[in-house]
Amino acid sequence: MTEKIMIPDFIQAHKVGSDAFNWLMQLEGKAFRDVKGRKTQQVNIGGKSYFVKQHFGVGWKEVFKNYTSFKKPVVSALTEVAAIEKVTEIGIPTTPLVAYGERGRNIATMQSFVLTEDLGDIVSLEELCANWQEKPPAPEFKKLLMIKLAQLSAKLHGAGLCHRDYYLCHLVVQKKAFDEGRLELILIDLHRMLQNQTHESSAVMKDIAGLVFSAKDCGFNDDDWMLFKQHYLPLGEQFWVAVENRAEKIYQKFHSAKFQQRLLAEKSALKD
Repeated sequence: MTEKIMIPDFIQAHKVGSDAFNWLMQLEGKAFRDVKGRKTQQVNIGGKSYFVKQHFGVGWKEVFKNYTSFKKPVVSALTEVAAIEKVTEIGIPTTPLVAYGERGRNIATMQSFVLTEDLGDIVSLEELCANWQEKPPAPEFKKLLMIKLAQLSAKLHGAGLCHRDYYLCHLVVQKKAFDEGRLELILIDLHRMLQNQTHESSAVMKDIAGLVFSAKDCGFNDDDWMLFKQHYLPLGEQFWVAVENRAEKIYQKFHSAKFQQRLLAEKSALKD
């Protein structure tokens, strides 16, 4: 059986049973996401909080569905491991890597996990900007946020990386730093990241469209996005037209009754 594994001694010291891989795959904690084939949980090991993402195998149906839709299927937690390593290398803060493992050769049934540090008390940009339409922030703060967001995006895409779920909810700040007047953006949830992408690729456009979509109800105006463009990569008008068209399409889909029912079902499953 093929196996790749990295579990430091300070984690190994707390394992139950002889097989550390199985122990980490069976850990139970507070579930934050639980979908077919994958689970994200907050767990306690040795008195310290971590997050573990466990991949149990996506099945051939999911593999074929992705390939027929011209999408790269996510079949292993090691995609996120490589993403964390690359993002850290280029200087973008993310969830620090602690341990990982992958077992099996069959892409439809292989099992894997990634264990990361708990960032502690954080707030996402989605939460931070949620009421800005009714209660706008200070103009100086909004300007600083847009510049920081553009600079992080330029660094990410300039390195050939695409998040694939690039929404405000996946950009967070630690409350302590924020309360001390520091705006330090942290990029999280890298399990679908693509590497070796060109600046003009559709994947980059989709990333920015996702960001624009997620900010549509947060009080950002044309001047804010013009500032973003000034601090982002130099891309032409055709790129930005495609971004706006896709962002609007995602917005309409997200607010459809069918999609909202699906979200409600996922949230109810977590509560159960």
